[in-house]
Amino acid sequence: MSVFKPVVTGLVEAEHGPLDHERLRASARSAQSAADVAPYLFSQPVSPHLAAELTGRAVEPHALRAAAHSALVSGDVLVAEGVGGLMVPLAAGYLVRDLAADLALPLVIAARPGLGTISHTLMTLECARAAGLDVRGVVLTPWPAEPTAIQHSNRETIAQTGEIEVATLPYVDMGHIALDPRHELPVERWVAVAPVRAAA
Repeated sequence: MSVFKPVVTGLVEAEHGPLDHERLRASARSAQSAADVAPYLFSQPVSPHLAAELTGRAVEPHALRAAAHSALVSGDVLVAEGVGGLMVPLAAGYLVRDLAADLALPLVIAARPGLGTISHTLMTLECARAAGLDVRGVVLTPWPAEPTAIQHSNRETIAQTGEIEVATLPYVDMGHIALDPRHELPVERWVAVAPVRAAA
């Protein structure tokens, strides 16, 4: 599996543990370099467009598309992780949602299981579908060992109202990646082959 994250911010927070692109690479056991996984790295823990502005750089949409295409090893599957949500600007006039649409990859929404997640998740789902994105499922994480009535209800409500499959995933320590079979995600069904659209 090849992995990709368009932008990583917050390098100054590295002392708190591995950064997102490092965790992504570890979870996939990928041999890719950090630069192959994330083409843009910024120190400040802010939105990508602001992080770029603060450094005098620009995040170029065409460069992101090309990097995603390059990250994909021939014949492999590419898993791309977003940045803060679909409506986060990567550059002026270019959102995470726009990159997802350009790459034409199927989408899986990651959401918290607790209070407030119903509206946030359903709005994300609606936003994605309005852009023509192919949403395959929702993952509620970190799912506790003993879920509350609210968490169970949230899962059922999102599934029914959003007409979407909802899976759960506990917190995963990168050093212990094996999951309880009850929490295995239907990855093969969700990512059933969708090639990355050629870079423009």
